Amino acid sequence: MEARGESFLRQRQVLFLFVFLGGSLAGSESRRYSVVEETERGYLIANLAKDLGLGVGELAVRGAQVVSKGNKQHFQLNHQTGDLLLHEKLDREELCGPTEPCILHFQILLQTPLQFITNELQVIDVNDHSPVFFENEIQLKLLENTPPGTIIPLENAEDSDVGRNSLQNYTIAPNSHFHVLTRSRRDGRKYPQLVLDKALDREEQPELILTLTALDGGSPPRSGIAQIHILVLDINDNAPEFTQSLYEVQILENSPINSVIVTVSASDLDTGNFGTVSYAFFHASEEIRKTFQLNPITGDILLVKYLNYEVMNTYEVDIEAKDGGGLSGETTVIVQVVDVNDNPPELTLSSITSPIPENSPETVVAVFSVSDLDSGDNGRIMCSIESNLPFILKPSIENFYTLVTNTALDRETRAEYNITITVTDLGTPRLKTQHNITVTVSDVNDNAPAFSQAAYTLRVRENNSPALHIGSVSATDRDSGANAQVTYSLLPPQDPQLPLASLVSINADNGQLFALRSLDFEALRAFEFRVGAADRGSPALSSQALVRVLVVDDNDNSPFVLYPLQNGSAPCTELVPRAAEAGYLVTKVVAVDGDSGQNAWLSYQLLKATEPGLFGVWAHSGEVRTARLLSERDAVKHRLVVLVKDNGEPPLSASVTLHVLLVDGFSQPYLPLPDAAAAEARADPLTVYLVVALASVSSLFLFSVLVFVAVRLCRRSRAASGGGCSVPEGPFPGHLVDVSGAGTLSHSYQYEVCLTEGSGTNEFKFLKPVFPNGLVQDTETKAKLQF
Repeated sequence: MEARGESFLRQRQVLFLFVFLGGSLAGSESRRYSVVEETERGYLIANLAKDLGLGVGELAVRGAQVVSKGNKQHFQLNHQTGDLLLHEKLDREELCGPTEPCILHFQILLQTPLQFITNELQVIDVNDHSPVFFENEIQLKLLENTPPGTIIPLENAEDSDVGRNSLQNYTIAPNSHFHVLTRSRRDGRKYPQLVLDKALDREEQPELILTLTALDGGSPPRSGIAQIHILVLDINDNAPEFTQSLYEVQILENSPINSVIVTVSASDLDTGNFGTVSYAFFHASEEIRKTFQLNPITGDILLVKYLNYEVMNTYEVDIEAKDGGGLSGETTVIVQVVDVNDNPPELTLSSITSPIPENSPETVVAVFSVSDLDSGDNGRIMCSIESNLPFILKPSIENFYTLVTNTALDRETRAEYNITITVTDLGTPRLKTQHNITVTVSDVNDNAPAFSQAAYTLRVRENNSPALHIGSVSATDRDSGANAQVTYSLLPPQDPQLPLASLVSINADNGQLFALRSLDFEALRAFEFRVGAADRGSPALSSQALVRVLVVDDNDNSPFVLYPLQNGSAPCTELVPRAAEAGYLVTKVVAVDGDSGQNAWLSYQLLKATEPGLFGVWAHSGEVRTARLLSERDAVKHRLVVLVKDNGEPPLSASVTLHVLLVDGFSQPYLPLPDAAAAEARADPLTVYLVVALASVSSLFLFSVLVFVAVRLCRRSRAASGGGCSVPEGPFPGHLVDVSGAGTLSHSYQYEVCLTEGSGTNEFKFLKPVFPNGLVQDTETKAKLQF
């Protein structure tokens, strides 16, 4: 049963193919080839390259292929030689049945550029079938009074071949009573008629046996035989007559099994057995007998097999009515099968192109054909795809369509498209078929790498270890594959003085930045450079980003004391009059710190003192002042150790030693204490000489500077206010010494050194700070020294 079902399916596919390719394609030159059926596989039909005027290798270049309807491939195209070969044996009767000529339509599809060429192959019949009778014995009953010349229809034979190879005539063995005539039906089939030449005599010969031979026109001819058994009956002078000589009926192809199509009726004027009528098929083919069933008593014709309009749409059924005496009448029933929309459209994909490079102009994605086995509106087809896709359908010749891109595709927007082609017929109800095509978009290097930031700010603490990872830059590329592989590099600095190659390096694969050497905040506080990111496309695309590196200060510099100098020479001694009031400015410790920020915030504190409580140090300015009034009981010489500390973490510090002498007046010569004199006496004479010389030169230089500054400041003050500190002529001209704050000092101080008016050469003012910006000035302290 499975083999018969597959054979029937193949027959359907072949029939669909002929329906689809029945005519030549519009606008194409049609060529016809021929081949004899049953020719072996591999038979050379024609050289297509020569017929099409193409080179031998051009068929492969243009993507030539043979397109025929359905899944059956009858042909094979050799792209190397251009030969069109037979893929399998062809059975003309299986492909075309009784249709003559038997034409197979096929198309040559050239894809680049797109071209369709319609061709035909005529399958020539050979005489490979003999005529066959459905029954090997034919029973006939004739009345003995049957007049000569009476024509008796006989069962016909069938021959699957066509043309001259089909059934041509009938003959019977020579006898004295009958000869046979060969007749043709409207469909071209031939059937025999037995003609009575001589009257019968039942008493003389009650039965006759004749041999009927059916011959075709082949060379050599083939034949089939059947035995005719004739019974001679008594007289029955009325044959059955049908109410209609022709019945025409229409039936839907989806009619159910066992439904009554039509009822035929015949009557006989005779009585008794001669008037009893029975019905039977007459000249019925095997297909008719499998499709319909006739009730011999009622005349009902039943449907016993499902109809298929696409296989056969018209049946011509001959019905014979016989009475009991053997007389018969005939009628014909024409059954028209009405098509219903029971076949969904079919889509045959010929070629598909995937992937498609992005940004390409209009590109053919797929070539396909559509068909529907139904007829009329049921067989009319329309194709569509989703409207939101960048593709359109373009109809080509016949039922071919091309799917092309409507706009340039962008892989970064969408890398894959699932296209559903919907094929719908116009029947009722409408049937549709959907076919899914997946089209991928291949990448083109059309996107440059993009940094996550236009500018990066990195902070690194000074004194870092070499090869320290200080940060990263990141760039992404919307492309894929090698087009998205990003390589990082340092770009030449805009400042040629910046030794960028010795400062930082970058990992070309991941964009990590490394400091190549230890950075010093005090030498280089910040620098910037540009990095590039390039992909590996062809041509390569790139982009840039700015990187700023800020060196964060580390507390790596201790405070440095500018004044008093700590150079190993004779210590600086500060003179303080015993008449000084509390808060008297003794001196000021000036220090700086090479760091910045809070690492450079300096604070001062008195670490050691000969007499605690006598002197104090301002924490933020470094000023050393008296804490109380001096008394005669206070020692003459005092040694102070001042600690200068920054605000770093951990804090760094430095210390300075101050020597303070309490004097009654500046006219008192400075003499070392007995212990100091003894120590100096014990010192090396050369050392003493060097110290004295250095002190003398330093004192002379300091005195000259003080005089010069005082003169300049007094002149400027006199020019501005017309008064002020007068500088009388004498050995002690008045002047101001300006000591500006350094490091984290918050104020600038001026020390006034000038003579009092009219004092001559015997008195001058002591040092007095002058606060800027209207700050409260210290109480002026004067002391007169007698020279």
